[in-house]
Formats: sequence, structure tokens, C-alpha cells
Amino acid sequence: MNGPVEEKETGRIEAFSDGVFAIAITLLILEIRVPHLPAESGPSALGAALAGLWPSYVAFLTSFLTIFIMWANHHAIFRLVCRSDARFLYTNGLLLLLVTFVPFPTAILAEYLERPAAPAAAAFYAGTFVVISVAYWLLWQAAIDGRRLLRSHVTEEMIADFTKSYRLGLPGYLIATGAAFVNVFASIGICAALAGLWIAVSRHG
Repeated sequence: MNGPVEEKETGRIEAFSDGVFAIAITLLILEIRVPHLPAESGPSALGAALAGLWPSYVAFLTSFLTIFIMWANHHAIFRLVCRSDARFLYTNGLLLLLVTFVPFPTAILAEYLERPAAPAAAAFYAGTFVVISVAYWLLWQAAIDGRRLLRSHVTEEMIADFTKSYRLGLPGYLIATGAAFVNVFASIGICAALAGLWIAVSRHG
């Protein structure tokens, strides 16, 4: 199949997916709310109020980085794919459904990070990425099944590298979910560190 036809078959799917990623990543900023202080409040009060929003900053930065890298990884998959079928289309839809959900656990984490319920909030946050990891695995399996959807230049070595990386993501997020009940910041740190894995995956495309 020639280049233009390959691009046309997956172009609409990728354009739609890009839009969903863009909306999800934009919605994250809505969690950082403008402080409402009395009219007579001075600079120090505003500074303290802004500093007090640090849980929202942490949640925003972690989620922004993760969604951005998820988008890059999604793009890497589509650089290897030249056509689509029903299985690939619907597994991609499942992934997008979960991506749009990310702002909600982000808001929960920001709201409860300084409260006694912080472990549950962090577990909910990390657990969301457990499910997203499963969705990525399903999408990748749909892409490589029988090599029907892949471009001709994709080698078995490239497939093996991607597959190995996806196998690491799920247990990593499971560890982060369990770690939330031991140390909330360790859980968040694991989620942030896993972003490095997805950077490596996205560069293989």
C-alpha cells in the first residue's frame, strides 16, 4: 500500500485522538483555582494563599506530564500503523475514554493530598493509570495482531521493544497504587518516574 493511502486510513482516527488528548490536558488547569481573599488582604496573604495551592500544582504537573507523554506514545504507535480495523478503533476509543477521565482523579488528589484521606486519593490516582496501562496494552495488541495493520518497515525487534515496555507499565502502576497506603509521595513519585519509561517507548516509533 502506498504512503498517501496509508496516511488517509488512520489520519481521521489520529486527528480525533489528538483533539481528545488536547481537551483532557487543558481541563487539568481548571483544578488550580484563583484564591478568594478579603478586599483588604495584602501581598503576603495572597502569596500565602498561592503557596497553599501546592497540592494542586503537584497534581497538575504530574498529570500534565503523564498525559503529554501518553499522547507522544500514542503518536508513536500510529507511526507504526498504516490502517485500522474495528478492534483497533474501539480499543483506541477505550483508551481515549480513560484519558478524558484523568482530570477527575487529579482533582481528587489535589483536594485530599493534605488530608487524612490522602492515601485513598493517591491510590485512586495511581489506580487510574493501572487501567490506562491495560488499555494501552489492548491497543498495542490490536495493532500488532497478525501484522495486518502495521507498516512494512516495522521489524520484529521494534515490536519486541514496545511489548517489553508495556509489560513494565502495569506492574509499575500497581506498585504505585499499593505504595499510596505506605507513603503518598512515594506513590506520586513512582507515577512521575514511570513517565520516563513512556518517553523511552515514544522514541522507538
